[in-house]
Formats: sequence, structure tokens, C-alpha cells
Amino acid sequence: MELSERKLQILHAIVADFIYSAEPVGSRTLSRKYDMGISPATIRNEMSDLEDMGFLSHPHTSAGRIPSDKAYRLYVNQMMKDYQIPEAEKTIIAEKLTQNVRELERTVHYAATLLSEITNLASFAITPNRTENTLKYVSFLPVDERTVVLTIIGEDGKVSSANIRLEHDYTNENLELLSRVLTHNFKGKTINNILTLDIVKAFENDMFAIHDFAQRIAPDFLDTLERMLSVDLYMEGLTNIFSIPEYNDIDKARCFIEMVQKKQQFTEVLVNRENGLIITIGSENAEAYMKDCSLVTADYRIDGRLVGKIGVIGPTRMKYGEITSVLKYMSDNISETFQVKGEKKDE
Repeated sequence: MELSERKLQILHAIVADFIYSAEPVGSRTLSRKYDMGISPATIRNEMSDLEDMGFLSHPHTSAGRIPSDKAYRLYVNQMMKDYQIPEAEKTIIAEKLTQNVRELERTVHYAATLLSEITNLASFAITPNRTENTLKYVSFLPVDERTVVLTIIGEDGKVSSANIRLEHDYTNENLELLSRVLTHNFKGKTINNILTLDIVKAFENDMFAIHDFAQRIAPDFLDTLERMLSVDLYMEGLTNIFSIPEYNDIDKARCFIEMVQKKQQFTEVLVNRENGLIITIGSENAEAYMKDCSLVTADYRIDGRLVGKIGVIGPTRMKYGEITSVLKYMSDNISETFQVKGEKKDE
């Protein structure tokens, strides 16, 4: 069964109506509110087909339908219109975010607060921890002829590791030597500092085999190192959920709050997400405890370098168009504000 233009029109209307009303949508509602030029009976038949296709579900207590995760994904990918943020709101956002421009952490924390106020959802931000972690030890352990495990240990005890697939065979002696050279060159240096260095250049005076090896593993080494950067998580607007119909049930509200208050787990989810403006809807979230939620994140950068993320979490029924527009504007605003600051310093 294919999605005809009429089915798409009906599905779009159902998703849009449900996002704003939080009430199951019936054929009579669609017929009354939207000029589709077809009878309620025809709409009912199309809705039945959409349910069979997995785009709608049918609550037992209602004759109406509600969108599924599959419907929201189609809506976000193909139907969602760009939301134009009013100029007055843009001005307010820009002014408030530049009040604490001298301190990134305060600005980002305030951005999370502002985001929760605008979206009426729980919002969050992750930023680098002020505590500068330093490198203590690097090791490479062979797994097979072409695979090694890279392990980096910080002075604070934090460990980051990764499997690296090599193009050529390497001896245990080469692995041990590379471990010693990396540890010697970078021990005591901060993770942030090492990330700014030319890793390969540090080996230019070493024997050719080690220099060649270092050149091949440098990207994996830097990626593993970046994962060691400690982050702070700010959560705002948790009480907003009590005004959301999905959390009228006190048990559901409690479960949601308990979920986001598991800060270490939630931080790991955010850190490991892809960069850019990312939306994961319900069952798309890998974590079982987030299957009833949608998570929307955007990253922000300082001088072009990824620094952190901001976003919102809430029910799958959310105003995706408005949220993504506001989130992108705020992340861009943070990046541009601190970029300008950096440029002024360099003058």
C-alpha cells in the first residue's frame, strides 16, 4: 500500500492537530477543521489504511487516532515547515545570551534556562568541565594481526578506549614503543592542550616505522582523547512536564524526572550523539528508558571547534518545527558570540 497524496494530506492534518491539541483526532474533526473535499466516511477509510501502515494508533478509550513514531518521523523529514522566529523574540534571545558573554559556562547555562522558558519543555546543556584533566598513560594492546585496543588514562582516573583496525601488521615491539613514546610526549599535558597539537609532527624525529604508525592512528587517538573531556550537565525546566498532558499521570511524571536525573547516563547519551541538529523520536532512541520520549539536540562551537550541546527532551508529541528553529538560532548565537570574542582578542 502506498502513501497517496490524500493519505499524506490526512496524516499531516492529524499530526499537526494532535501536536497542538493532545487529543486523539477523529474523521469528523478533520472534516470540520480542514477543507479536504471528501466525506468523513472516506477520511475514516484512509485513516484505517494509515493505521494498517503503522502511521497511526487507536487508543481504546477514543474513536480518534494518534500519530505513531513512524508518523512523527515522516512529519519531521517531509512535512514540517520552517518556523520563522519573530524578530522581537530573536532580539530577546540575543540580548539575554550576551549578558554573560565573558563566561561560556554561564552563557550556556542561561541558554538552557531560556530554552526551557520558550519551549515549555525540560531543557539541558553540556559544557566542558572547568577542571582540566591531564594525560597519565597511553597503551596499545594487540587483539589480532590487524586490530589493537587503544587505551588512554587521565590523571583523574578517567579511561577512554577504542578498537583500531590497522591496514598493516605491526609487531608487539612497535606497539610497546609507540605506547612509551606517546606517554612520554604527552604525560602531564591537558587533554585540551594535546588536542591542539600536531600529533604526527611529534614523531617526525622517531624511526620511520613508528612515525608511519603514528600517522595512521592519529585520527583514532584524537577521537579517543576527545571522549575523555569531562563535561558538566545543566538541566532546566523539569517542572514544565507537569503542564504536559502526557505526564498528568503522577507515575509517568516521576519516571521522567528519575530518568533525566540519572545525570551520568544521560550525559553519556548526549556526548555520544551525532553532531549537528539531531532529532530522535521514541523508539529511535537506543535506551529503553527513553522509548516514550523525543530528544532534540544541537551543538555549539567555539572558533569552529565542537564544544558542547544544548537541547530539549519531552514527549514524542512536541512542536518540532518551532523547537528546531529556536534551538538552531540559539546554538548559532552562542557560537557566533564567542567567535567574535576570539577575533577581537586576536586583533
